[in-house]
Amino acid sequence: MNSSMIKALNSMNSYQMKMDVISDNVANFNTVGYKKKSTVFEDLLNNTKTQPQDFALDGRLTPLGFNQGWGSRVTGLVTDFTQGTLNATGVLTDLAIEGNALFEVQVDAAGTTAYTKDGSFQISLNQAGAAVLTTSQGYPVVGTLPDGSQGSIIIPDGYAMKVQADGSVLGVTETGESIALGRINLVQPVRPDALVQVADNLFAVATGANADEAVLQVIPNTENRLAVRQGYLEQSNVDYSTEMTDLLKVQRAYQLAARALSSSDTMMQLANNLRNN
Repeated sequence: MNSSMIKALNSMNSYQMKMDVISDNVANFNTVGYKKKSTVFEDLLNNTKTQPQDFALDGRLTPLGFNQGWGSRVTGLVTDFTQGTLNATGVLTDLAIEGNALFEVQVDAAGTTAYTKDGSFQISLNQAGAAVLTTSQGYPVVGTLPDGSQGSIIIPDGYAMKVQADGSVLGVTETGESIALGRINLVQPVRPDALVQVADNLFAVATGANADEAVLQVIPNTENRLAVRQGYLEQSNVDYSTEMTDLLKVQRAYQLAARALSSSDTMMQLANNLRNN
């Protein structure tokens, strides 16, 4: 009975973690660029129990012994980078990536980079007073400048931002004059398992992983089927109906494990009462 209680507890812990992940997905159903997560399970150690020779009765077709499992556990989370729906907003600072790629942003003064699918950008003033392209949380969007260096995309006064399909950013005046401002950096997740979701809807390279092996910088073109769409936002790729169906299944499984735990406890109490009597 102790083994059944341990298996029930292990299963309940795993189901609770899965419910937490599903709840997080549902809560971010309307979050721009959110990528849903799913749990990965594995069986815990299985023991092979040997039965006495007396169990080898005539006509028995199965071998002696049986496997005793100890439940399952969650070993990790997997992020689904499937593209969400692109919705037109008409806002010039709203950008969406058509294809499997991420925007690169700078998250601190030391130059640490992170990646996001959330293209709800805005124009913000940096410490020098220049207007730069940033995320809604204020992180500068990293781009390749006209001189080949890496830095923030600066929008000069009197110019409107125009983004082309390959990520190139132009500054356009009311009279139609244009200047090159740089190209927004895009990266493809070569090893999606090396990216972890952090705060502010960002992805970062996991500790111990090599950034050069995790992501690859790319330029959108017809061959890699990537494109930057101005005036669009990529919505969450969470399927609400699927998540709710999974939630109901996990709740039923959790209830079954809880009932198994309760039954084991009842049987143990009965056994103790018989021994005391």
